[in-house]
Amino acid sequence: MKKTLLATTILSLLSTSAMAEVRINGFANLIAGKTSSEDTLYGYDDDIGFDQESLFAIQVSGDINSKMTATGQVMARGSDDYDAEFEWAYLTYQATDNTSISAGRLRMPLFRYSASSDVGYSYHWVTAPRAVYAVDFNNIDGVRVDYSDYAGSWEYNLQAALGTVNSDVGGAELDGDNTILVSAEATYDWFKIRGVYARSKATLDLSTADSVNLQAANAALAALPGLGLGALEDAMQMRDDTGEFFGLGIEVDTFEWFISAEITSIEIEDSFNPKDTSYYVTAGMRFGAFTPSLTYENKDGTEGLKFQSLLSDVPAQLQPTAAGIVNGIQMAQQEEYDVLTLGIRYDYDTNIALKADLSRYSDDVYANADSTLMRVGVNYVF
Repeated sequence: MKKTLLATTILSLLSTSAMAEVRINGFANLIAGKTSSEDTLYGYDDDIGFDQESLFAIQVSGDINSKMTATGQVMARGSDDYDAEFEWAYLTYQATDNTSISAGRLRMPLFRYSASSDVGYSYHWVTAPRAVYAVDFNNIDGVRVDYSDYAGSWEYNLQAALGTVNSDVGGAELDGDNTILVSAEATYDWFKIRGVYARSKATLDLSTADSVNLQAANAALAALPGLGLGALEDAMQMRDDTGEFFGLGIEVDTFEWFISAEITSIEIEDSFNPKDTSYYVTAGMRFGAFTPSLTYENKDGTEGLKFQSLLSDVPAQLQPTAAGIVNGIQMAQQEEYDVLTLGIRYDYDTNIALKADLSRYSDDVYANADSTLMRVGVNYVF
């Protein structure tokens, strides 16, 4: 279905080429990585791997008329055996010089580099910090409004999106209904600040999960009704529960040097999923074609155990069993780690960048998960 829709979009664009300008662009990330002896991280191990984060994409856009533009993007990821998937498909209406309205499948403006998070050429890392950027929801099927203008010496951009989210989380289907997002970004010369808030009604279908943790959670939750603890099972399941996302970012860039940071918070309070707070801080300098940088990122998904008040209502003889199930499910989903990365970017030629990163991953939940990862990459756009 996705490939058919993509082919239809491209053919429609090409069929109007006599009347409108059709633009074909693309980008690619060719990345190789290797961990220290017997370690694993981000899908890499101590054998050199090339597929885990490499990708290739083509984007086609065309003018329907003087006010409307159609855009389609297909992407092939190495982690998916380079099977081509339809990533974006939307129409944009330029309502005024300052306002545009887009409808279809769009990228949500969650982060500083949301629109270009897959375009490695657009930033100085080999890949964007995973503690912040590796979320299970990036695209939205719906409508987005963009407004940009100036206020004195400040340039600002406001965005609002409304629609539904559908994503895969460890084989389980995540649906986000009535998703709404608002973001604001303001720039003054070398200083930039942005904030974002999103809210959604989330449902996670664990029956199709292929992740070991989620399969275990599904089996444990299914055991609760048989113990007469159906109320606990209902409370912990993610069924039409309100999820919230907060984000804040700042950046100082004098061109000779830069420092920036982003912090995010994700919480679905009435579910077994823990609250996640993540951030990174990065700094670097530019010496001609070379950009060395240092980045620290942190993720903390260990903020307490929920449903303790419900456990107190369980009959005394069942409390140990119920506590073991309820707390065990939550603890299995918890994450806490930090990553320190030393990187360098070399702008080899127009639209081509060579990069190398050395990262040290430290896990505060599982000590044996600590790892060192070396990655090199070629990013280009065309």
